Amino acid sequence: MDLLLQSIQMDWPVLTPIFVCSILTIAVALNRFAFYNKNKRDVVQFIPKLQKELARGRLEGAQALSIQLGGVIGEVTEEAVRIFSEQKKGFSRSFDIAASLATRKLESHLTILGTIGGVCPFLGLFGTVVRILYTFQDLAVQGNQSAAVATGIGSALIATAFGLGVAIVAVILYNSFQSIVKRYEDDFQLIKLLFLSFVDSEEEVALNSQSNISL
Repeated sequence: MDLLLQSIQMDWPVLTPIFVCSILTIAVALNRFAFYNKNKRDVVQFIPKLQKELARGRLEGAQALSIQLGGVIGEVTEEAVRIFSEQKKGFSRSFDIAASLATRKLESHLTILGTIGGVCPFLGLFGTVVRILYTFQDLAVQGNQSAAVATGIGSALIATAFGLGVAIVAVILYNSFQSIVKRYEDDFQLIKLLFLSFVDSEEEVALNSQSNISL
């Protein structure tokens, strides 16, 4: 404990940025947990209901289902219904734009975690190197004092340990949140494929009608 307090007193210029990074990591984690929980939806039950409405040609019903579902999935599906009703030919590109905008919301603030995960180990290492340099300087001035050297090196390593600890937590959170975003992207692709299946079926019907007329 004394070593920790001594490290805080001596190395606060380096420990302060790492402490700020730890606060940012907690803030981003709480923000993302709240956002993902708020937008969590059961797509497995939603897709069959949406498919039934589209199969019956009831776009109003599909839109109502999307609004009822809510969240990011509901917003993307509602936009898909609008695109499907207005521009079937360019459905794929227009849907990709809507899905990309929704993905941006999901990925918001994640770059902070990625940056902290990459920078914090170097901040801690920098603090350790600076403290070891000061320890050697004191050693040169005061002579051989093994206790002072051990205390200095121990204090120096606290910065590295703190930086690595914050970085490890940030990287774990970043990867976990990225996997959640990936699941949302898979859901967007599932919804896109569902709508495209109806776009293709309508195009096939139109082609068959044209061929029958020409015969």
